[in-house]
Amino acid sequence: MTDNSFNDEQQRYLRGVTAGLHLARGVPGMTGLTGGKRLRPDDFHAQARIRAEAAGGELCGQEKAKADLNPNDMWDEMAGLAARGEYPKGDMVFLMKSNGLFYVAPNQDSYMCRLRMPGGIFSAHQFRGVADLAEQFGGGYTHVTTRANLQIREIGAAHSLDVLMGLQDIGILNRGAGGDNIRNITGSPLAGIDPQELIDVTPYCRAMHHHILNHRELNGLPRKFNIAFDGAGRISALEGTNDVGFAAVLPKGDGPLPRRPYFRLLLGGITGHQDFARDTGVMLKPEECVAVAHAVLRVFLSSGDRTDRDKARLKYVLDRWGFEKFMREVQKQLPFTLRRYPLARCETRAPVEKSGHVGIHDQAQRGKRYVGVVVPVGRLTVAQMHLLADLADRYGDARLRTTVWQNLLLGDIAKADVDSVVKAIVGAGLHVEASPARAGMVACTGSFGCKFANAETKGNAMTLVEHLEKTLELDEPMNIHVTGCPNSCAQHYIGDIGLLGCKVDDPDAADPEEADQVDGFHVFVGGGYEDEQGIARELAASVAASRLPVYIEQLMGAYMDRRHKGERFVAFARRHEISELRELIAERSEAAARAQAAAEIPADAEPPIADDPDTAAADETNAA
Repeated sequence: MTDNSFNDEQQRYLRGVTAGLHLARGVPGMTGLTGGKRLRPDDFHAQARIRAEAAGGELCGQEKAKADLNPNDMWDEMAGLAARGEYPKGDMVFLMKSNGLFYVAPNQDSYMCRLRMPGGIFSAHQFRGVADLAEQFGGGYTHVTTRANLQIREIGAAHSLDVLMGLQDIGILNRGAGGDNIRNITGSPLAGIDPQELIDVTPYCRAMHHHILNHRELNGLPRKFNIAFDGAGRISALEGTNDVGFAAVLPKGDGPLPRRPYFRLLLGGITGHQDFARDTGVMLKPEECVAVAHAVLRVFLSSGDRTDRDKARLKYVLDRWGFEKFMREVQKQLPFTLRRYPLARCETRAPVEKSGHVGIHDQAQRGKRYVGVVVPVGRLTVAQMHLLADLADRYGDARLRTTVWQNLLLGDIAKADVDSVVKAIVGAGLHVEASPARAGMVACTGSFGCKFANAETKGNAMTLVEHLEKTLELDEPMNIHVTGCPNSCAQHYIGDIGLLGCKVDDPDAADPEEADQVDGFHVFVGGGYEDEQGIARELAASVAASRLPVYIEQLMGAYMDRRHKGERFVAFARRHEISELRELIAERSEAAARAQAAAEIPADAEPPIADDPDTAAADETNAA
């Protein structure tokens, strides 16, 4: 009898029996047969795969690829591709992501290289080095990302290892920068210079970064994993959007804990799936965070779904088990007892400043300023990078701090030098001051360089910003997040306005039945983070990109007309039902159409004469 004689259920049963036999024969760590043998890094993942099959599941293709070739062991394969001037195919495309190399065809027939830099803080030397690599082997520019990181794009097939070696030469280690790994560790961008922070998170981001690089078993997880440290400063690290978030808090003075800063442990954030990380009730000393993160990762790598990629994130383990069971398993991995403490007995977090990442601000050090540089949708030329590195060396602390808002900060600027720094920044085609729309604009790569994107994002984002600046005088900080696909790299669900790329029929086509597909966006409103935390609601579906600027103008105009005194857009959006917001937009659109029509009437045209004054008055009232 052949395998083809068995139905699907029988074949799943046989796979489970086979996996069970592997267990019984003493796969490392699975039975008492191995004695006290220390597990090798790969054994943890082998165990998890065998358990999945023993339960009747079938490993997804990515899990099979990782089992056949560990991405940490593929230098020779990458070197062979580079020597032949070839790009990867099949599973190799996925496996190379673990080294930060993304083959982004068909959008660009080249590699994108994603970096790792804990807390997003680069030395001026590293920043120049990245610029030089982008000039020599890439497209002559970089992108600042939504994880406070940098990307080099347009890398040719022959130069993949040139870039990786060049990065290592300047102290940037890319292992795990993509694929099923722990991505770049993010932290408060003003760490160490923020006047309101409770904890300087720099050493903890750095310790977590190196811990990951030196624990090989933390590679090859069921799916990607994000960790962030927030020091409670004026600029949020968006820790609530991460799988693991460490949020600095201060216990109130009337409690049993000493009045010193701790971190709260948050778990399960993935806003692309409409979920924020939730507080676990656990209060950690800063020096305990790395050990606890390792314990969380150990539980996740053994229990995460390796059969269904859509359900492989930490959130779904938490949904399946509940937080209490998960935390019991975490506790088993630790040599100390987790400290439970009510969040209500902690001081409220100081408010974040939505525009704190742009402009000139005082920092904690007396007489020093930091300068937030506006980088339009995150794109920096090599020349701009060199200039910024020179400014950091000459006037600042020789560091460049990237942010999740796709811009960067220069710190430790003496008050007397601020004007010189600003003049140089503006001379390079960048800005320090920006409109609320421009300062809060975030856009992922989009169809320019990502095969998953349904729409071009950065260009449409800038068109929208320029339109709003011409037509409205916004006076409150605004976050507009433009993402190309449901993976939501730009986190559209947490923006005041979130835009999700899609394809729509061209509304300007002469024949609607023959219309081409063009860029469009679904529009979401009312998202927020920290004290405004919430998931945005869908306001409109499939708005063509060509019509989007006017649509958003009408939405923002309705807000400015109807808001309460001092009311921010997020509060305005949340106090209205979606149907009410749609009505407000429709009213403004009708009024705009009438105004446009009136403006097009020739100046010498005779005004219309009403037969009945009462009817004319009624029409005027209805129009108003």
